[in-house]
Amino acid sequence: MNRGCAPLRDDTTTVPKDPVTTLSEVSDAWLVGRARELNAVGQHSDPAGQRSTIREADNLLAEAQRRGEPRIVAQLLRHCASMRLATPGLVDSADPLLDELLLHSRRHGLDVLQADARALRGRRALLGGSEDTALTEIAYGLAMLDEELVPDRTLGRRSWERLLATALIDIGLVLTQLGVYEMADEVMARAHQRIRESGGPHEIAVHMINRCRMLLGWGLRLERIGQDEEAAARFATASAIAVAVEGPWRESLFPRVSDRPAAEQMPVLGAAHALAQPHAEHIERLEILRDLDRAIHPREKIIVAIALSRCLTRADRGDRAVQVLSETRADLNADTSEPTLRISLAREYAHLTQLDSADVHEALREYALELETELWTMRQARLSTLVTRLEHSRLSHKHDAITRQALQDPLTGLSNRRALDDRLEALLNEPDADPLTVALVDLDGFKGVNDRCSHAEGDDVLRIVALTLRDTLRTDDFVARYGGDEFVVLLPGATLGAAEAALQRAVEAVDRLPAEHIHGVTLSIGVVAMRPQESAAQVLARADAAMYQAKRGGGNRVAALAGGAIPPPNQPSEDHSVWIPPDAL
Repeated sequence: MNRGCAPLRDDTTTVPKDPVTTLSEVSDAWLVGRARELNAVGQHSDPAGQRSTIREADNLLAEAQRRGEPRIVAQLLRHCASMRLATPGLVDSADPLLDELLLHSRRHGLDVLQADARALRGRRALLGGSEDTALTEIAYGLAMLDEELVPDRTLGRRSWERLLATALIDIGLVLTQLGVYEMADEVMARAHQRIRESGGPHEIAVHMINRCRMLLGWGLRLERIGQDEEAAARFATASAIAVAVEGPWRESLFPRVSDRPAAEQMPVLGAAHALAQPHAEHIERLEILRDLDRAIHPREKIIVAIALSRCLTRADRGDRAVQVLSETRADLNADTSEPTLRISLAREYAHLTQLDSADVHEALREYALELETELWTMRQARLSTLVTRLEHSRLSHKHDAITRQALQDPLTGLSNRRALDDRLEALLNEPDADPLTVALVDLDGFKGVNDRCSHAEGDDVLRIVALTLRDTLRTDDFVARYGGDEFVVLLPGATLGAAEAALQRAVEAVDRLPAEHIHGVTLSIGVVAMRPQESAAQVLARADAAMYQAKRGGGNRVAALAGGAIPPPNQPSEDHSVWIPPDAL
């Protein structure tokens, strides 16, 4: 079958029905799909339910790590970290997962997931009360997504678009928490474009709910500086979104009661209707939403409390309104994740707490207005800080990209010949690199792929082999494309026997790849141990001779060449070719 440009993975996820089916039997796509479902369910469950879903997600992550497919591992790391950030008492346990996600995505060139890791680290920083760190993380994340990114064909276009939308939404949420609403709105708009092209009902519902949440926070902020008309416009738009979300909500992954509207089950949606038109008819629904037997994020608690207090005030139940706000303030006394909304909550409480003296009340009102004006100025400073850091991050990212391009093979993403020469020379001068083994990898049957199929198919095979080599070997091993269908691997600290065993695993990994992806190509690898005082050209010449031993043995194998000089060409077990260093041509 001619694969053409089809993705390597199917984006569909079918849940196994057989209860005895083990994780080792399910597909990669099912692992990711189940993790998405657990993330959606867990973040809207009671504490016991949250911990249960996290345990299951951790098992999925362990299975993904056992398989070793980098994109699957990264997505599982992301879900497991995100679930912990939403679970009281488990936030600290997200830190090692976020660090691993950042390092893993950086190592494997997964830019979108690396940007998402930055966004989640920004959310974690806010949970720890560090707004400055959150600003820095978001600046890095935005800079990475500013470029015209090339879709990851290994994932498939739809899955890649979904990951990009998720990263943008995560960044938009942190910007919303920081009160930088204009930039959050721009980022959410970019997410909307991606979701419109590739999102399913769940992604659409999540995006609409998050946009509704942002608009409500924005409206409450505008009220504090006296821009009531603009605030009312934000509330009206949020209410309209709360109506429109009903369709995708019914088909989403969120746990729900099928015969009840979303506004009666999602606090932020019910609050949107109440803030747009405060009325006694909303009181019962908001009281129920406040008391739902599941986790409600601090932002939802604040927004619902303010919406409910306004409806209670309209119904001449001011005492109850004050009680609701007071209880919410006490409940969130130690929480630092929503600095802007906390001020709105305090303002609402002060507004309802009447003072005996009208003069004092007026004086406090004027003082509050001056204070809010100053806070708005500080908000502008925060925005300027973010813009400055974003520009710095853009320049750093662009510089890093230029540096990578100079040292990177554009087809496979591996290091190129120049980077190989630099790395090999550096290792030769490092005493700690001893022992050092060097391998030359050549593809068996590759010419036939170009002849039978096309050069585009051949390019795809090279990419797949490059990815398999990089992911099969150790983190410290250095893989470079040497030219054509040849690769070089440097294995610092590995004995010849250990290197031979590691490279044999790479041979077997390529041999197990589906025939429609690899077209029958296998690997012949020659590996040698670096000798004292040996030059780079000499060790590569010996690795080349060892590689031809593997080819003469039928290919699809590793040949380790021990000892000293290159074997003479008249030996029948050796190849008659003599490798000439390119610099000598």
